[in-house]
Amino acid sequence: MSFTVAIDGPAASGKGTISRALAAHFGMLHLDTGLLYRAVGARVEAGEAPEAAARSLTQADLAREDLRSQAAASAASRVAAIPEVRAALLDFQRAFARAPEGAVLDGRDICTVICPGAEVKLYVTASPEVRADRRHAELVARGVDVTREEVLEDVLARDARDMGRADAPLVAAPDALVLDTSEMGIDEAVAAAIAEVVRVRGG
Repeated sequence: MSFTVAIDGPAASGKGTISRALAAHFGMLHLDTGLLYRAVGARVEAGEAPEAAARSLTQADLAREDLRSQAAASAASRVAAIPEVRAALLDFQRAFARAPEGAVLDGRDICTVICPGAEVKLYVTASPEVRADRRHAELVARGVDVTREEVLEDVLARDARDMGRADAPLVAAPDALVLDTSEMGIDEAVAAAIAEVVRVRGG
């Protein structure tokens, strides 16, 4: 019997780490839906039309090494504001969510649009400053030459696009458990998420 965990939240809030940990803990599949938009964004940057790129994504697109770059993240945020792109990716995400072994999906509109009937809904957030610190440390560790101020500016710009778009804006679903990770260690945040799944699903 399928069981869906839907996780939304802004960039660098910790939702990806929590999602992967939940999937591993419960033996479920995991989909970082942001990768779909990053892959579309990368193809659009290369000259393709957004909707055509979204309708023809392949596993090779999702495996590209450059999808974790700051440029790919910004491109993803831009194409995610296009209603036709969101519509093109909707069926793929919904089918994934009902996998027999259970699924954990994280993104920006999973609880509100993709899987409004998910058994567990989480909204993972943190202050923009904390998120910028995390993303800056991650980028520097990968050898990217970027200042903390530049990263904060990008985080705020992405928040504005994600929360202000007309189609499926980023917002906490009314029935989602909100996890503010500003002052939480990752182990504490993962434990809270696991506890919510256990509460709903049992063991």
